[in-house]
Amino acid sequence: MRYRLKKTVALVGMMGAGKTAIGKALANLLSVSFLDSDAEIESASNMAISEIFARDGEAFFRAKETQILARLLDHDPCILSTGGGAFLTPQNRDLISSKAISLFLEVEPGLLWSRVRLKPGRPLLQTPNPYETLTTMLAQRGPVYALADLTVPAAPSVSIDQMAGRVLACLVEQSDILEKVP
Repeated sequence: MRYRLKKTVALVGMMGAGKTAIGKALANLLSVSFLDSDAEIESASNMAISEIFARDGEAFFRAKETQILARLLDHDPCILSTGGGAFLTPQNRDLISSKAISLFLEVEPGLLWSRVRLKPGRPLLQTPNPYETLTTMLAQRGPVYALADLTVPAAPSVSIDQMAGRVLACLVEQSDILEKVP
């Protein structure tokens, strides 16, 4: 079965949830564009996110994130990977709600940790105890992520392609996101 995407799907969740990897796989399944708000911020700034945090601080980064998100949501329907903190800002949630559907990729702390622990460039994890920081962030952010329109849980044994299939199945169940095409 082929589908036409009628509305942008904004993937939200913690760093390491798979928003980029699953988003790319989902975009391929639907033959639509994939956009990554973090990559767009880096491109527009000509700096890595960790450099932006170090030079200008988190508040500056969050303001840029909102500007970039607004621009990306004006594109044709696509799969959009958002940064881990993007959905926490009420203004960003409102932007997403007005122009897209939000989908939370829910991942348990142990799986998140296995995905991010060896990756440098995570400025919010540059602490004496990054695992504790990650679990605290997840506990604080989880209720906000749960405000997303849809939620798809992940598991360690589920591959990227399988997760993309799960997300697609979730989208198919909705009446206003996908349209069947011959």
